[in-house]
Amino acid sequence: MSERAGYRVLFETSYTVAPVERGYAGQTLYIHLGEKRIESRPVTQEMKDLFVGGRGFGLWRLWNAVAPKTTWDDPRNEIVISPGPIGGITTYPGTGKSLVVSLSPTTGSVIDSNVGGYFGPYLKVSGWDALEIQGKADRDVIVFVDGDRGLVQVLDCPEKDLNTHVLSANLTRAFADSEAPRDLVAVSTVSAGVGAEHTRLGCLNFSFYDPRRKAPRVKQAGRGGIGTVFRDKRLAALVVKQSGVRADSVGPADMERLRKAGERINKEILSLDRLQNDMRSVGTSNIVEVMNEFDLLPVENYRFGSHPEAPKISSPVWRKRFRQGVPDGCWFGCTMSCSHAVEGFVLKTGPYKGERVLVDGPEYETAAGSANVGIFDPDFVLEMNFYCDTYGIDTISFTTATAFAMECFQAGVLSKKRTGGLELSFGNVDAALELLHQMGRGEGFGAVVGQGIRRMKEAFARDYGADPAFLNDIGMEAKGLEYSEYVTKESLAMQGGYGLANKGPQHDEAWLIFMDLVKNQIPTFKDKAEALHYFPMWRTWFGLVGLCKLPWNDIEPADNRTRHSGIEAAKVPEHVQNYCDLFAGVTGIEVTPDDLIFMSERVYNFQRVFNLRMGFGRRTQDRIPYRSAGPVTEEEYESRAERYDRELREKVGIDPKGLATAEKVKALRGFREGQYETLCDAVYARRGWTKDGVPTIETLKRLGIDFPDLVEVVRPHQRR
Repeated sequence: MSERAGYRVLFETSYTVAPVERGYAGQTLYIHLGEKRIESRPVTQEMKDLFVGGRGFGLWRLWNAVAPKTTWDDPRNEIVISPGPIGGITTYPGTGKSLVVSLSPTTGSVIDSNVGGYFGPYLKVSGWDALEIQGKADRDVIVFVDGDRGLVQVLDCPEKDLNTHVLSANLTRAFADSEAPRDLVAVSTVSAGVGAEHTRLGCLNFSFYDPRRKAPRVKQAGRGGIGTVFRDKRLAALVVKQSGVRADSVGPADMERLRKAGERINKEILSLDRLQNDMRSVGTSNIVEVMNEFDLLPVENYRFGSHPEAPKISSPVWRKRFRQGVPDGCWFGCTMSCSHAVEGFVLKTGPYKGERVLVDGPEYETAAGSANVGIFDPDFVLEMNFYCDTYGIDTISFTTATAFAMECFQAGVLSKKRTGGLELSFGNVDAALELLHQMGRGEGFGAVVGQGIRRMKEAFARDYGADPAFLNDIGMEAKGLEYSEYVTKESLAMQGGYGLANKGPQHDEAWLIFMDLVKNQIPTFKDKAEALHYFPMWRTWFGLVGLCKLPWNDIEPADNRTRHSGIEAAKVPEHVQNYCDLFAGVTGIEVTPDDLIFMSERVYNFQRVFNLRMGFGRRTQDRIPYRSAGPVTEEEYESRAERYDRELREKVGIDPKGLATAEKVKALRGFREGQYETLCDAVYARRGWTKDGVPTIETLKRLGIDFPDLVEVVRPHQRR
């Protein structure tokens, strides 16, 4: 067995690195940690035809690995990483995405999470369409895929500090051929720190080496606790080495077609981005002030939608802190270049107190999450951002879960005695950071919050006698997943985008707030149902092929809004055609926009059936906490009293004059809950599902996935 200095080989295999052809390497890498087994598994034509790649491959491999009673911490559970057929091209922005699929510690069902960085594309160019890891090691291990030599090794991990900012730097240098930037760039890692080990909220950090800053940086597969699964399997890290990436490394059928599509979008980005969303300068933080202006920024556990101190964490602040004049991309050739960082930040707390560190971000969700816990301090945002990343804790779940605990503290459900001395009031920077460090250590009340909102609700009702109805109303989770950071009370379509999402309330399925609330482009239930069909299917497609969604609609052709209107303008038709050209240019298969939606519809319905197989996937799981739909407390109602009173008069048919606030809250609630149920009916019908939210057998037949094992799952639910 060959040895790398300091890393003992536990088992290994060599392989022939075959060239990628038309986007596919033709095989997946399977590793069983417990059985010390490494295999090459073929990617069949049926897999490509039905599941395309990325999220589709992950779901298919996981479906065949687990049983209905398999739990997230069962050795049978898998982590599957796949970049998709378009992932890894360098002529079009946003093509470095990978999709990660597993059974979730938070939801108990299948979860998928998309992530940037170099790992997925490097994996494919190294000869693998996916990496499939099953079983558990008996010690901390590193999986090393050497795409230059055709070697896969599982190594004993000698590293003592498993937190990402330390581990990724050490491994990048240990597995590169030299300290030269070109060799360091050839290495990418995946890791999850001690917080992933001690909570259910663990994320995975995918690295890319930044030669300008001379350090690896990371992007997160954040949602659903896959980092927790990673550490449960005793994985310390994954490492891939690949120095041969070129413009044609994915073996495209028509390289010239890819170049032309890239030229179109790159010209738009370079000329229009600064006039539209300015992603190249401030990234996704550009929408903090926009959400605040439209009363959509989550403040204090989604009670409110704006705050006078929000400018302290908005994009002008980050514009000054990000390194200017250096657009940052997390994959080669991405002119969107939205992956910004703050350099030389001095940590004030925790195990690395006093150190100067590089902080990736903040992205919008992280900054907005800070508002959600009532903190408008940019230094807190950066400190929290850094520690969540290095500990391997999802910033969205951390802030949303902390906001829930803070409201419980304010409401008297919790006390300092119950929190171990933490004053968990909104805006308390010290308490929020101490809670985060406790999560990293797996200690104190942090260990409780680290279980997520669903389990906190159960514990607070059981142990403290809290009212379960109140906890359910304010606990911002659905399907066990914490809400991402948008206030949805005034957007019924966005409520559906969260509640009806297969994996739980994550905005990457359907971001419809502006179409619904601000522009009133989808006023009827039929309009909303159509949007909740098209946009989740369209966004699913990015996850099948290995694309970032930002170049689709965060930059638009200058004439998009004059050539198209309403929902058609939101689709950005010229960019949709670009993606048809990309798919055909890589795979050689000519497609229409309808074909892309059909690909996604097949995989989306398959995932719905997968949820059903795991005991979920029905109407009851699509219900949302009432705070997602309307005001739970009298204080919330009064904060928007004029708006709510008008709705009672004009839509509910009740004169609010003379009614107590509690009476108005109750009347509005009945109306809004009824609206959500009507929306569910409309969406289910549009998607070809039963009234209980289950795909019909006819729908499975239409999509070509009426396999006997899928039909067996849905058949008992066809009349409900």
